[in-house]
Amino acid sequence: MRSNLVKPDLIIFDCDGVLVDSEVLSCACLSEALGECGIELTADAALELFVGRSMAAILQYYAADRRLVPESFPTAMKGRVFRRFRQSLRPISDVHTVVSQLTIPFCVASSSDLDRVSLSLELTGLAAHFGDRLYTSQMVPRGKPAPDLFLHAAAQMQANPARTLVIEDSVSGVTAARAAGMMAWGFVGGSHYRSRDGRSMLFDAGADRVFDRMTDFWKER
Repeated sequence: MRSNLVKPDLIIFDCDGVLVDSEVLSCACLSEALGECGIELTADAALELFVGRSMAAILQYYAADRRLVPESFPTAMKGRVFRRFRQSLRPISDVHTVVSQLTIPFCVASSSDLDRVSLSLELTGLAAHFGDRLYTSQMVPRGKPAPDLFLHAAAQMQANPARTLVIEDSVSGVTAARAAGMMAWGFVGGSHYRSRDGRSMLFDAGADRVFDRMTDFWKER
């Protein structure tokens, strides 16, 4: 742990991999969907490349690599992900307890589209905790690792970025939080970190603290 914000004025949660255990599911869908376009990408490689990144970032990556995906790809990918989520999506263990006990204002800021975030929270029973305090990369010019999304969320919540705590599971998310002048806590309790050294990755990206159980949310800070 590098520093400590004892009483933040706002807590911003990422959604995928922090509130819902979705990263393995969505990266498997990405691997399958790209394979149908003739682009080979393993689910493990998808985790390395695209955790915490938006669909726009994925499309930009393949356009820059001269491997274009069809215009229908985002819609088809979203449909595949939604079907998989309805079958298998689960909340991160004990996250209900954490958010239900918070007395500090909190919200979501996610690289996923708003309809995907809304569905994820609805399917996992978290929607009532967050209401309409949902902010996504669709709302800003640049997604993570740029700071735009977190600064937008703080502005909408009328919070000082320097008094804001971000909970993130990705390098791009931690990088964005630090660029926004916010404290960043890395969370590595999602299933996508079972065989990866998430602690080192997130500390190297600038996380002030890294933890792997929501029951430890306020511990050792």
